[in-house]
This record gives sequence, structure tokens and C-alpha cells, in this order.
Amino acid sequence: MVTLKWLGHAAWMVDFSKARVIIDPFLTDNPKSAMKESEIEKVDYIAVTHNHFDHVGDTFKIAKRTGAKIVGMFELSQLDTEGIPQEKFIGLNKGSMTDFGEIKFGLTAAVHSGNESGVLVSGDSKTIYHAGDTALFGDMKYIGDLYHPDVALLPIGGYYTMGPKEAAIAAKLIGAKITVPMHYNTFPAISQDPNEFKKLVGNSSDVRVLEPGQSFQV
Repeated sequence: MVTLKWLGHAAWMVDFSKARVIIDPFLTDNPKSAMKESEIEKVDYIAVTHNHFDHVGDTFKIAKRTGAKIVGMFELSQLDTEGIPQEKFIGLNKGSMTDFGEIKFGLTAAVHSGNESGVLVSGDSKTIYHAGDTALFGDMKYIGDLYHPDVALLPIGGYYTMGPKEAAIAAKLIGAKITVPMHYNTFPAISQDPNEFKKLVGNSSDVRVLEPGQSFQV
């Protein structure tokens, strides 16, 4: 059983039996955050989809305090500046899944800015796809065909990313059993109705509309 908890915006806590993963931990200065940075006590990996402030967030603070490894496409000079030992950095690039023993990670394409990627994380025979910030792109179908994610976490806010209309098409291309909207209503520019997204997806996927702090199991 894998537990996913939405921390608000694009931030997620994913608990596997052997590892806890946090993705895009924008907690401090996030007006919709469900947790404070200081409340994060145990983390094994922090995955970051790209280098914008609302995704890097508290990554370095949490990593230094907990000893978590950082997964992403940072420059080593930035890690040195932040005081992160290089052995605590998993510098993946896009293209495949890599097995780290207790868990597997992969980075996918995304269409955005800021050294952007999506993140696949797999453990306990479950695969989670966090799309990061992205526009709709046709190769999302291959993410579904290759990795068969059980859960897809998709931005729907528009302005910076897909809106509900585009994200609904993405959900159908990916074909995950469960799809959860994220990256909306944090700021006025990305105000959206997640139920409109759910309506557009229809029966293609089980859309779970959450409030920050809510969780579910798969």
C-alpha cells in the first residue's frame, strides 16, 4: 500500500513501505501549504521537477536537516552553494527508470521552463507520475504505455501550465487508474475549478479532488 498526501500546490508526500519521498516541497511562503517545513521529520528522498521557487521550495532546508537525498537536475555548483554534499545528490537526467534498491526513479519530458521535467517514482509495485509544470504534449501517451502509472498528478492551473481542458486530454493519454489535479488556486493567476477538470476527464480515470492535507492510498 502506498500513501499519497497533497501538501498543497505541487508538493506531495509519498510513503512507500521502505522509503518516504517528497516531491516539490514548496511549503514556506505557500499560502495553501498543509505543513510547515519544520514539521517534516523523516524523508529519504526529495524529488524536484524544476528550478522555479514554487517547486524547489524548502528542498535544501529539509535535505540538510533530515539527510534526505535530492533527486533532480541541479547544477553541482548550486548544491555547493547550498551546502549539500555531492553524495546526497542523485543527478538523474530524462530518459529511463533507475533502480535504487528500495525505490525506482525516472525523469520524463515536460514542456515548461526552468530545466523542467516530470518525475516517475515506483515502489511496492505501484508507480506515481508527477508531471511537474507542463503544457500538454503528445508523448504523454508513451509515459502511459511504457510505465503504466497507477496515479497521475497533473497541473490544471493554466497560465503557467495546462488548464483543465488540456489536462483532461493529458489524463486520457496517460491512462492512469487515478488522476489528481494540482498546481491550482494557490495564487489568483491559477484559479480553477477542479470539478470542471473531473467532468472533462469523465470515466477515463478516477479523478480525486483533494484539499491540501488530504491523503489517499493506492
